[in-house]
Order: sequence, then C-alpha cells, then structure tokens
Amino acid sequence: MSTPITVQFKINAPIEKVWKALTNKDEMKNWYFDIPDFELEVGKQFNFYEPGDEKKYHHQGDILEIIPHQKVKHSWTYPEFSNGKSVVTWEIQPDDKETIVTLIHENIEAFNDLGENFSRESFTEGWNGIIGQSLRQYLEK
Repeated sequence: MSTPITVQFKINAPIEKVWKALTNKDEMKNWYFDIPDFELEVGKQFNFYEPGDEKKYHHQGDILEIIPHQKVKHSWTYPEFSNGKSVVTWEIQPDDKETIVTLIHENIEAFNDLGENFSRESFTEGWNGIIGQSLRQYLEK
C-alpha cells in the first residue's frame, strides 16, 4: 500500500464558512474548480476540467462519504485517460476561531502510467497551491 499525500493548513475562518466553501458549487468556483454538476450527496457523480478553455483533463468523482462540517470523501479519476482510481478526503476541524483543513489523496500511483503531470510531486504541489493559496485567500479576504 502506498503512502497517501497529506496536505494540512490552518485557515483563519470559522468551520461553517470553510464547510460551505468546500461543499457549495457556487463557492467552489471562486477558489477551486467550476463543477456545475456537483451535488453534496453520497453516490452523486461530478465532472470538471482544469480552468481555461483547453478542457485537456476531464476529472470525474463520485461522492463516497459525507460527515457534515467534518469530512467529504470522493473518488478522483481521469476517465478518458486511465482506468486508475484514487480517493480524495477533505477533513476539517475547528481550532478556536480558525479551522484546520486536511486533504488526503490516496492511491495516486493509479496514474503512474499518465506521466509527469500526474506524479506525486505534481499532485502535492497542486494541493498545496489549491489549499494553501487559493482556499486560504478566498476565505481570509
């Protein structure tokens, strides 16, 4: 079993605000991706592309678990490029008036055949930017 990528940041925002940013598609498009078919319900599938008009990488996920104001877990796949499947878990916990956001991305080795853009380093760098910069700036403004 491989070691998952774990990224953790403390964000200066209350847990309710962080939860809404992580689970509301209208909020998500301000800091993450535009995911028009995202619905916070176990079993629902969602699809999105990286920002821009290229539409190079189709991302697809299925909601696997929801614990309100604590955790959202979903699959992460690239159905047009690979049969590989990974799992992303977003966990949040209050820390006084701030919130600790932890992202765990498991089984990224499923994408080893896709090249450098799908390496552990690439995913780690991407998640650090998404949470440590985009999400943090969005919530702390």
